[in-house]
Amino acid sequence: MVTLEKLRELGLSFTESTEEPHFEKTSFRVKGKIFATYNAAEHQLVVKLTPVQQSVFGAFDKTICYPVPNKWGLQGWTVTELANVESKFVLDILKTSYCNVAPKKLAEIHQ
Repeated sequence: MVTLEKLRELGLSFTESTEEPHFEKTSFRVKGKIFATYNAAEHQLVVKLTPVQQSVFGAFDKTICYPVPNKWGLQGWTVTELANVESKFVLDILKTSYCNVAPKKLAEIHQ
């Protein structure tokens, strides 16, 4: 299980990443763009992936990592149930999302 403290550590480990509120959630951003949100009530992480990345991460377990169940999910936004994954999985999915959203020079640092 990944705690909020561990999620913060991982989310802020990327170059120029910040943590900011986003409605009732916590968001992780790079250059003002959201690459992940955390819903404390559900203990869920939501990240921005491509459809191919979404299917690759979802292959791990479709009950743990799956598209957001609406139009956002069709655009690659993906839910991860943090109670059921290890920190390595969370780091990998955060890094992928960060690299999708970050400017090319910043993304290259973490690829």
